[in-house]
Parts: sequence; structure tokens; C-alpha cells
Amino acid sequence: MPMKPIPPTECVAKLKVLADATRLRVMELLMDGPKHVQELNDVLGIDQSLLSHHLRVVREAGLVETERDGKAILYRLAPGVRIKGRREGIDLGCCRLSFE
Repeated sequence: MPMKPIPPTECVAKLKVLADATRLRVMELLMDGPKHVQELNDVLGIDQSLLSHHLRVVREAGLVETERDGKAILYRLAPGVRIKGRREGIDLGCCRLSFE
């Protein structure tokens, strides 16, 4: 099913969120499937409070969603963010980002 076009201002806002290397890397890691904060931090190796800040920013931008998993929170790409090809990139509805 085709995605509804995203207004340019919304697209710009999403791209600004992803202009940060850590947030872009989080998105790339979530392309492999849902992850807990600790799983993300094992790869990123940054202070957990800084990672939590980045996760809040991408969540508030509508790029990821959360699910309670016991005491932990599971992060996954939001339904509006589609994975293209074999984990080559993501489609934001206004543009595509490649991780080639």
C-alpha cells in the first residue's frame, strides 16, 4: 500500500532529527529488529543517559515506537518507517536514506 505523502516541513523535521550520527546509527541498528536499550548501548558504547536522550528524540519525531517488556523498554522502527531492500536503507515517506 503506498504511503501518504508527507508535507515538506515534516520531512525537514525528520531529516534534522537524523542529522545526528548517533540517532542515525540507532535507526540503522533497529533495521535488524526491535532492541532493548542495553542491546543498543552494547554497540554504541555511549553513556546510557545520552542514549536515552537520543531515543526520546527519535521517538518524539515518530521514527521509533516503544513497547514495555517487563521492566525494560523495547524500541522498534515506527510503522511509517519502511525498510528498503535487504537492510539497504529506510523510506521515510518523503525521502529514502541509504546505508550502503
